[in-house]
Order: sequence, then C-alpha cells, then structure tokens
Amino acid sequence: MSFDKTITCQFQYENNVDLGVPSDIPLNTNIRQLNVIVNALAKIQQQTTNEDTPYAFYIDEVEITETVERYIEEKLKKKQGVAGSADDTFEKTLTITCIPKARFHVIPVERCTATIEGHLEAITVLQFSPNGKLLASGSGDTTVRFWDLNTQTPFDNYGKAHRHWILCLCWAPNGKIIASACKDGHIGLWNGYTGKQLGTKLLSSHRQWINSLCWQPLHLNGSCRLLASASKDTTIKIWDTHLYKVVYTLSGHTASVTCIKWSGQNLLYSSSQDRTIKVWRTTDGVLCRTLEGHSHWVNTLALSTDYVLRTGSYEPSKENGKQQDEENDEHQLQALALERYENLFRSLENDSERLVSGSDDFTLYLWKPETEKKPIARMTGHQQLINDVKFSPDTRLIASASFDKSIKLWSSRTGTYLGTLRGHVQAVYQIAWSSDSRLLCSGSADSTLKVWNINEKQLLCDLPGHADEVYAIDWSPDGQTVASGGKDKVLKLWKR
Repeated sequence: MSFDKTITCQFQYENNVDLGVPSDIPLNTNIRQLNVIVNALAKIQQQTTNEDTPYAFYIDEVEITETVERYIEEKLKKKQGVAGSADDTFEKTLTITCIPKARFHVIPVERCTATIEGHLEAITVLQFSPNGKLLASGSGDTTVRFWDLNTQTPFDNYGKAHRHWILCLCWAPNGKIIASACKDGHIGLWNGYTGKQLGTKLLSSHRQWINSLCWQPLHLNGSCRLLASASKDTTIKIWDTHLYKVVYTLSGHTASVTCIKWSGQNLLYSSSQDRTIKVWRTTDGVLCRTLEGHSHWVNTLALSTDYVLRTGSYEPSKENGKQQDEENDEHQLQALALERYENLFRSLENDSERLVSGSDDFTLYLWKPETEKKPIARMTGHQQLINDVKFSPDTRLIASASFDKSIKLWSSRTGTYLGTLRGHVQAVYQIAWSSDSRLLCSGSADSTLKVWNINEKQLLCDLPGHADEVYAIDWSPDGQTVASGGKDKVLKLWKR
C-alpha cells in the first residue's frame, strides 16, 4: 500500500457530533498526529485555547492502535476476494470516533508494601474514602476497622457496636462518614477521620440482614444526609442520618433485595432475587417502573456514573486533597461535585445514565433505566453466575467477573463483547478499576490478585501473597494503592 495515499475522514465525538468538516489525511497518520489534528479542530470549533486533551480513536468500535493504514489493511484482508472492496474503502468518507482519555496515568501496583493484622476473622468488605486517603474494612469478627495509610497501622478507635458479621460498607461522598451494615440487619455510622461511632446506638428497622448500602450523591445534597439500605426482608429503607430515623420504606420486591444504586438523577435502582430491577423516585418513594429480562436472581448492579458519584468533589487528576478537608463548606463541596457530574454527563450518549445488571442466569443486561423499560443489550458469554460488574471511571467500558474464573470486557454504549481476561484458576470475586480506566485489578478464590492492561487485554502483573481466598479489593481513587482482604484475616496494601 502506498504511503503517500490519502483518505477522507470525518472526526466526530462519541455522541455523534461532528468535529469540523471531512478532511484528507495521509494513510500513515499515527496516533500522536491524530491527536494533534483533533485538538486543533476542537480549539477552532470551540474557539478556545484550552490544554490539549489526549484521545483514543475508533473506527466501527475498533481502536486504532498504530496508524489508519493498519486499520485499512486489516479491513481489506477481511474483504479479500470481494470485488470492488478496496475501491469502496477509499471512495467512502471514513468516520473516526474521538474519545477523550484521562490526562493522568496510574502506575500499576507491583508489590505488597504492608500486611496488617487486626481483624480476628475473615475480611468481608473494604473501601477507600472518596479521596483515597482513608481506608475502612469490615470483618466476620463484627468490627469495622479504620487504617492509617501513612503509618500502615489501624486506628485506636474502631467500630465495636455490631454483634454479627459485617456485610457491607459505604463511605459518604463527602468522605466524612462511613456506614456499615451487619447480618443482624443493623446499621452503624462512624466518623471516618477518627473511627468513633456517631450517635449512641445502631440504626435498626430491617427484620433480616442488609445486602447493600448507598448514599445520596453529594451534588444533590451537600450534607450527605440520606442513606439507603437494602435487605433480605425484601424492603429498601431510606434513612435520615441526622435524625437517625427512617424517612421512607420502599416495598415492592417479593424476594431479597441484593443491590441498590442511587443515581445522579435522584432515582434509586434496586435488584432482587425476584429476577427484577425496580426504579424508585427518592423524593416520595414512588415506584416508577420495573425492568424485567433476567431468568434468575439479579446479583449486582453498576451505574455508568458510579465513579464520579463515589468520588464526589475529589478530582484525581488535580490531586487537590484539600477538597476533602473537614473545614470545607458543604455548599462548596456540593458545587464542585455538581460540576464534575455535569462535565461527565455531557459526554454520555443521549444525556442518560446507563445501568448494567449481572445475574445467576450467566447474563448481563444493559439499560437506560431513567426513561426506558426495554434493555439496550443482552450480554452473554459467561459460563457461570456473575459476581461483580463495574463501569470504567470514564464510563466507556464494562468489566464483569464470574465464577467461571474469567473477566469479560464490554462496550458500555452497545453492550458489544470486547474480550476476555483469563488467568485466575478459581472464581473471580471482585474487580476494581484504576482511576484512569487503563488498568483493572481482580481478586479471586485462588488467593491472588491480578492487574490487567485493558488496552492490550492482557495480564500485566500477578500479585500472590494471601494465604487463602481474596474476598474484597479496592483501588484508591488517587491511584496510589490497592487494598485487599479475605479469608486469611489480614489486610494487604499494594503499591508500585
């Protein structure tokens, strides 16, 4: 193929908005040169002098990894023997989709920097605070512990009020409070900075254990006052954590409620063992619609905006830890969170949050639950039940983990299958994305963690060290640390 040959291209954003007019570019144009062209067009169209944005480029959902020429060569090989195929390729205008990438890079974790004892039973859950500076964990020993990441030691104060296994934890998006729930159906509230309990007793209203907790997003409420809990007793309760009482009880599911997500549009999504997903209006507790499709228990949900809602006002690329300081005004935090949410929201197709559900029926469904009852896509391929599913922080990919020992990658726009990550030899329990969406970490029953390069779809680093199954992992939003815990009762911190 001649290197001096050109092709007509139309650059466009992910929401199908054209960037400039069709342009003739050389076939040997590489990724760096495409970035220069697109940033120049963006500055002309928007009449700004903003800092350059790095982009990934796709043609028909296939990423250009080297040059446009390489894509054309692969296309011609597939059409070999079809009359006129080469001419068709050059006569048509080639549409190149430009997808913004994170301006910062997270360096892969490579080694265990601390093995911290403290829990007396298996660690069931753990989670970093929204800015990644604090860490909390829950265990079968009925305690919630808080960890100093600088000294790599536990806080003196910790949650001792529960009387049964801790099943879930959830940090408020302002980073000041953490909620925990146990198998007795009780909820504890703790000061994230000190580990001291808030209030004099646990919140108690559920009749059976609690499976999931979530807070109202920071951009909707600067005080992070409302908390939702989902229980085996088939109900969802919304709590006022300032008054320590139930505001609403949402009844409608006929079996255990397995997972809940509070969306940026102030809707609550719930999955259940009754095989349905329900959409609730949180302002008055009204059921908006029921999403049906799964043929077995729905285990897990993920929102395309989960990452930006979790991190609230904290922006990893700016490393502005002061945003999470106790002295910050809640209205300022709310304004920063709203700005981050709206910036992400503008890039989503048709301005709509997307939801993905994973089930015991081995399938996932992709939804636009705010407006539609029918799914965008049914995603098949897993051979056993699906344990965990998460959108990448940039919302463009979905990763799902299964008991079939694999992790699968999907397009978040169409639900198209993109690849499988294989390497674990037992069930994959949990996955965690790096904040730049380029890396994925997984924890498994085979006692290892693995770090994956998503662009190359291959194993980057194997992290052995645990003596038994790894139940819980999390990647800090600042990208510095991965934490893991499991059946061996120890907490491990992993860094580069």
